[in-house]
Amino acid sequence: MHYRSFLNRDYKSPSKPGATRRPLRTHWRLRALAFVAGSIVLGAVLAATHDSGADNERVTVQLPVEAGHNNGIQSLGERVTLALPLPPASVAAFAETPEAAPKEAVEWEEVVVRRGDTLSSIFSRLEMHSQLGPILALGEPTRILTSIHPGQTFRVRRAETGLAELVYDLDDTKSLRIWRDGDGYRAETAMRELEVREARATGTIRHSLFQAGLEAGMSENLIMELATIFGWDIDFALDIRAGDQFSLIYEEYYRDGEKLRDGRILAAEFVNQGHTYRAAFFDGDGARAGYYSPDGHSMRKAFLRAPVDFHRISSRFQPERYHPVLGIKRPHRGVDYAAATGTPIKASGDGKIVFRGVKGGYGNTVIIQHGATYSTLYAHLSKFRSGLGTGSRVKQGQIIGYVGQSGLATGPHLHYEFRVNGVHRNPLTIKLPTAEPLPKAVVTRFQAHADPLFAQLDTVKRVQLAQISTP
Repeated sequence: MHYRSFLNRDYKSPSKPGATRRPLRTHWRLRALAFVAGSIVLGAVLAATHDSGADNERVTVQLPVEAGHNNGIQSLGERVTLALPLPPASVAAFAETPEAAPKEAVEWEEVVVRRGDTLSSIFSRLEMHSQLGPILALGEPTRILTSIHPGQTFRVRRAETGLAELVYDLDDTKSLRIWRDGDGYRAETAMRELEVREARATGTIRHSLFQAGLEAGMSENLIMELATIFGWDIDFALDIRAGDQFSLIYEEYYRDGEKLRDGRILAAEFVNQGHTYRAAFFDGDGARAGYYSPDGHSMRKAFLRAPVDFHRISSRFQPERYHPVLGIKRPHRGVDYAAATGTPIKASGDGKIVFRGVKGGYGNTVIIQHGATYSTLYAHLSKFRSGLGTGSRVKQGQIIGYVGQSGLATGPHLHYEFRVNGVHRNPLTIKLPTAEPLPKAVVTRFQAHADPLFAQLDTVKRVQLAQISTP
């Protein structure tokens, strides 16, 4: 019978009038039993052939079948007797050998600490809660496990008896390892060295620095660091133009051949509207660690150009402006930076808070005095940074409050004023005082360190130009 006919056959209809057909599952069960029996016979014969010294005694195997349907096998009522040779001694011995003890699992699973997790809840989730006590009883260094935070990870390897091994990375170079030792556990803190590699990136801005940086293979943190280095000289909200270029050499940290994170920028160049800025990192004796220009001047200025990350400038420094709330013309002696409510506001320079409170139409206001000459004002705050008050000392970049629209304001923004000897000056155009340059005795050592890095930047630029000119 063709297989298509077999598949299409109606097993519910009798083949002859008056006949009763056996159900299909019984029919196939008998065929299956016959196949099993045949397999046993064949296996025994092959085993006997392989081992001429096999025992010639016979063993009887009885299989249930239905009477009258022996399928070629001698029928004895409801049982079938098969005379088979006994298996060779070697086969029988193997069959009697107990199963080898299961090996410990070699697969690792990663456990991420969730919000609200405790060490107890994590071990319960792993069904290993009974082993937590013995582990904590080890004392140091397992005590660090009691201070876990969301987002941290454990790597766990299981065994039949529960936990076989646990690894908890304390930082990039240090890990806590706990493993089973007999009936108990042992723990140690292991140190691993990181491999530091130099990497290079270069790009041309078409739409934004952020997009160009991503296209150049840079991380978000690396893009922000590049902007911070040149942020005292370039206003990245107002000064950037299509065609501006950047190049940089930076560190990458690897562990066991896998990249962990970006490191510090070693040297960088930014060409803005045809003007070239260069900087290299230096941490030599007698110098403050930081970025310096090729002649040894600090890239860091005494004041930040903008004290807040803003979306746009909503109002500039003007001798006379129509006030949107009062409806009259009056001078606008600062710059308004439009930003979302709650955006952090940073102190633009080192100094001391001389006022912190509500100040008329300014609303919530902070005033910082920077030495005897300079002062800055920050107005319309939604709230102040806790822990600071009048008389507090602050560092450049330290958060002092948050953007809002307190006082006479029509929307959330920071009103920022810059004063020199009490006189208002335009924060966008004033030439900001620089930080201390490198001491003359250190400049030579800095240049010996920086010149090879700047030479590498020249090579990076030449490669970029060659790639652009290649059709």
